[in-house]
Amino acid sequence: MDISLFIEKLALCLPGFLFAIVIHEAGHAWMAMKFGDDTAKYQGRLTLNPAVHYDLVGTIIFPLIGLMIGPIPFGWAKPVPVDPRRFRNMKAGIFWVSFAGPGANILMALVSTFLFALFYTQLPLDFIVRKELIKMSEYSVLINIVLAVFNLIPFPPLDGSKMVSTFLDYNMARKYEELQRYSFVFILLLWFTNIFSYLLQPALYLGYAAMNLFVWMMG
Repeated sequence: MDISLFIEKLALCLPGFLFAIVIHEAGHAWMAMKFGDDTAKYQGRLTLNPAVHYDLVGTIIFPLIGLMIGPIPFGWAKPVPVDPRRFRNMKAGIFWVSFAGPGANILMALVSTFLFALFYTQLPLDFIVRKELIKMSEYSVLINIVLAVFNLIPFPPLDGSKMVSTFLDYNMARKYEELQRYSFVFILLLWFTNIFSYLLQPALYLGYAAMNLFVWMMG
C-alpha cells in the first residue's frame, strides 16, 4: 500500500465522512425532539460536534480498514438515545425518527452535489485547491449515499427495519425484531457478497447523474 496515497485519500474523505455520520445521528436527535422526546438533547447529542458522537470502532477503526481495502470509508457514530414512550404519536414518531438519519444523509448528498458543481464550474482552473475541493465534495456525495442506502435496508436493527415495524401489529413486530440476532451474519453476507453492490448501484447512478445535471445547469 502506498502510504502517501492513503493519507491523501484519507484527508479528502475525512470531512465528508465525519459530517455524514454526525448529521445522521443529529437528524435522529432533532426529529425525536420534534415528536416530544428531548432525551438526546439533554444528553448533549443534539449537536454537530464529532467528538460527542464518536465511537472507537465505528468512527475510527472500521472506516480506516474500509479505506484500506475499498474506495471510501464506511462506519457509524454512537447511536443517540431515543425513548419512544415520550413520543406524542408513537408509531409516527418511530417512523420519522428512524427516517431522519438516512434522510439527513440524502439531504447532505444533495448539498454536496451542489458544492461539487459549484467548485467544478466556478473555480478558476489554476485555483490552488480546486482539484481537492472537487474530490472532497464527490467523496461526500458517495459516502452519504452509501450510508443512506445501508441504513434504509429493512433488516433489524437498521433504521429501515424500524420504519417497517410501524406498519406491523405488536406480535408481528416482536417476531420481526427477533431477526436482530442474525444481524452480524446478515452484515457479513452484505459485506462479502455483491448483494449490497446491487442495492447501491441505482442510488450511485442517480448521484452521478445529479452531479452531471448540476454541472450542466451551472456551467
